[in-house]
Amino acid sequence: MPDALLDFLSSGLFSPSLLLLGLWLLLSIELTILTVTLYLHRSQAHRAVDFHPALAHVFRFWNWLSTGMVVREWVAVHRKHHARCETEEDPHSPAIHGMPRVLWHGVSLYQRAKREPGLLSKYGRGAPEDRLERWLYGRRSSIGPALYLLIEFLAFGVPGIAIWALQMLAIPVLAAGVVNGLGHGVGYRNFETEDRSTNLLPLGLFLGGEELHNNHHAFPTSARFALRRGEIDLGYLILRGLQRLGLANILREAPQVGERAGITSPDQETLRALLIDRFGVMSRYFREVTLPTLRQELASRGGRLRALPRRMRRALASGPHWLDAANRERFRLWLSECPLTARCVEYRQRLRLLIARGSADAEALRLALRDWMREAEASGIEALARFASRLAALSPVPLRASGG
Repeated sequence: MPDALLDFLSSGLFSPSLLLLGLWLLLSIELTILTVTLYLHRSQAHRAVDFHPALAHVFRFWNWLSTGMVVREWVAVHRKHHARCETEEDPHSPAIHGMPRVLWHGVSLYQRAKREPGLLSKYGRGAPEDRLERWLYGRRSSIGPALYLLIEFLAFGVPGIAIWALQMLAIPVLAAGVVNGLGHGVGYRNFETEDRSTNLLPLGLFLGGEELHNNHHAFPTSARFALRRGEIDLGYLILRGLQRLGLANILREAPQVGERAGITSPDQETLRALLIDRFGVMSRYFREVTLPTLRQELASRGGRLRALPRRMRRALASGPHWLDAANRERFRLWLSECPLTARCVEYRQRLRLLIARGSADAEALRLALRDWMREAEASGIEALARFASRLAALSPVPLRASGG
């Protein structure tokens, strides 16, 4: 075999060092992750941000080249995940399919979901359907990765094939596996959502902010995923920079709630705050009412919170509906031995149902909330009374203008 051909096969046209190959691998994977989180997820699926048409097309092209995923299919599967989260119809719920299957076979679940009859018409509305999408990106999606393989083989030789293979694994492993799998079972929760979503890490750097999965499930249409002090959302920081350059327009962010001085009876502002931050209110209830009461009750009997199984603590925070029948019965029996904590759980459920009624009859909701507050303040449970006395003071905090 000629030496020139051997040289080409071993290093391609550019003969990069191992360091440069490694840097290109990391950079290209990060570009793909950012394309998924910024364009597919925040812009197309949830309409939280608009991009300049030129930048939007760069995202579309890179998505076609580096993943072969069709935008409309990805959007439809993701929207169905939110609409049917943790039910039998959820395309990739660990609660239904099991953590190992979602973690290691998330791509097969995605492939099966995107072929469901009626999925695109119901959940794919608004995704690109122009001539380029119909002729190339959607109809010939497999050409993108094949072209990418050819480019990297020509540029890097045989090592380029290995680089390409690792790039093709990035989204199946990190998004379909880690985010959809571990993001519904491992980590911490800021918001007691009606699902099992968790924040994997407070620093959403390598996955572009997708690490903050529980925050996203609490406010799906928010362009900003970092919602608590100490959390960082790399994707949102990039969006702010693109907005200053005139390349993006952030449309929606998670609302913020504050407290007003001197307000003792619920009003329309209270109702608005409860409705827009219902998961945050439930999380505060767990931290400020349920946990202190439970600690006090356990301490009076010589027990400790650490001895309580994690699944029981989660049931206290968001309800026992995630437990199987045997553990639900175990939870019920355990709760019967902690009467003060049981009353806190009862009051939490009543408040949750009040908020879930929505604002169809605002005056009836206000009166029902007032009655709940009065009963809570007279309950004899100090933490519950303190929480109820502050509830009326809640009010939405105006968001800063996002420009555009």
